[in-house]
Amino acid sequence: MKGAGVLLAIALVQTVCAIFFVSDILLTVVGLRTTPISWQTRELLEIGAAVGLLLGVVLGWLALSRTWRRARRAEAKLRAASGAFMELLDERFDDWGLTAAERDVALFAIKGCSLQEIAALRNTSEGTVKAQTNAIYRKAGVSGRPQLLGLFIEDLMAGDLMPEQKDKDQSRRTA
Repeated sequence: MKGAGVLLAIALVQTVCAIFFVSDILLTVVGLRTTPISWQTRELLEIGAAVGLLLGVVLGWLALSRTWRRARRAEAKLRAASGAFMELLDERFDDWGLTAAERDVALFAIKGCSLQEIAALRNTSEGTVKAQTNAIYRKAGVSGRPQLLGLFIEDLMAGDLMPEQKDKDQSRRTA
């Protein structure tokens, strides 16, 4: 929310400055200004508006650079979580004693592929894929794909994917 306040302030400053310049030009063109303002006052108003616009540009760049930094951190966390999820899959597959073919099928199933799609991707029959998924479910101790997915979703929700992050969070809480 702090960033939203900064963006709102930037927009407000730039709007006020733009209104000043546009209204000054329009009043001059249309001829609505009846009493001229002194050149000192006019110069001060223009300097103030220019400073406001420059301030808006600087604050805009600061907000943009902050957004870029946040995006880079989020991408790094996503890469780490993706790698950690693949490690979790490998650990589970090892625990269950899946063969290489069963690992491929399990991964495609977790990604949401249908039996037909898995068979096409693996260049095998649907019957073979069905037998392999049944073997996977049996080894994992589940009755179907929803429960298989549920095992991994529980790990995601428990936050066990990134132990190093968990350790950092715990050290912050105790400090």
